[in-house]
Amino acid sequence: MGLKDEILEQPAVLRHLIDTQEPVVRAVADEIKAQSIDTVFLTARGTSDNAGLYAKYLWGAHNGLPIALAAPSLFSIYNTPPRLADALVLGVSQSGQTPDIVAVVEAGRRDGAVTVAVTNAPDSPLAQAAEHVLPLGAGEERAVAATKTYTGQLAALALLAAHLAQDEERLSALHRVPQAVEAALSLDDAIARAAQRYAHVTQCVVLGRGYNYATAYEIALKLKELTYVVAEPYSSADFRHGPVALVERGFPVVVVAPRGAVYDDVLALTHKLADRDAELMVISGQDEALDLARVPLRLPVGLPEWLSPFACVVPGQLLALHATLAKGYDPDHPRGLTKVTKTR
Repeated sequence: MGLKDEILEQPAVLRHLIDTQEPVVRAVADEIKAQSIDTVFLTARGTSDNAGLYAKYLWGAHNGLPIALAAPSLFSIYNTPPRLADALVLGVSQSGQTPDIVAVVEAGRRDGAVTVAVTNAPDSPLAQAAEHVLPLGAGEERAVAATKTYTGQLAALALLAAHLAQDEERLSALHRVPQAVEAALSLDDAIARAAQRYAHVTQCVVLGRGYNYATAYEIALKLKELTYVVAEPYSSADFRHGPVALVERGFPVVVVAPRGAVYDDVLALTHKLADRDAELMVISGQDEALDLARVPLRLPVGLPEWLSPFACVVPGQLLALHATLAKGYDPDHPRGLTKVTKTR
């Protein structure tokens, strides 16, 4: 079992999680609603932090809940934690072993907050620290770069958002996600060929906005940790505020542009980048966006915008995998990294 296998395993992992974890998620949602919580304090690192960024948009838009992303060092190093008594404290971690993430959840529980762990390790320190646990059930993830646990975290957070809203339409829509991810995996051969173009790339930017701001961050992280490319993520709005000056002829840009509320803004920026003759890779289901790309990656199955990050991240995962192989590196054992990173 390696990175490629775990990428391909995602539809099955998502299907199992969505089909089996609804009773657990519903019980947690009922507890949160009973406490009349109006603020969420989310703590995570790395890939899990990117899942939290997705939740920040999703829960804000669908549940009216503001999410603050924690600064764990306030708890573990400075020892000056904010007051958490009236918040939902949500710890998100694949391994559940990172001490500073655990410290935030422990502080929330001491303050009397509702605490929830989203983790692939239900016996981990994080799970033990939290009052409630949402297990991903993704099976062991051996590759250092997280893939199936990332989309599993998205699914757990989306399920919880839908149950908090008691929205049957959204719950039903979630059942379409595994099929859409499976369809996105059909891009594997095209991405393997395209990755040869990027064997000598040393820097790039990844653009997304709204729900897919998290996708931009996650794709950039995968490129950094696997290919050692300096990949910087931006929203299409933030990129206009200075960083766009980076772009010249041949500069590599990955654009995440599914249809939705932010599509027109992302498309307008993509036009400007095409005018500068940037090296554009576009992940989209829309012809007008794909027509601007040097490497168009068509999403075979459409999802509503709030679910599009599940499918949009898959081409980025495959790009990181195949670009790593094109560079002659080991995708399962990136240099200087271990599967569990214990920060304090």
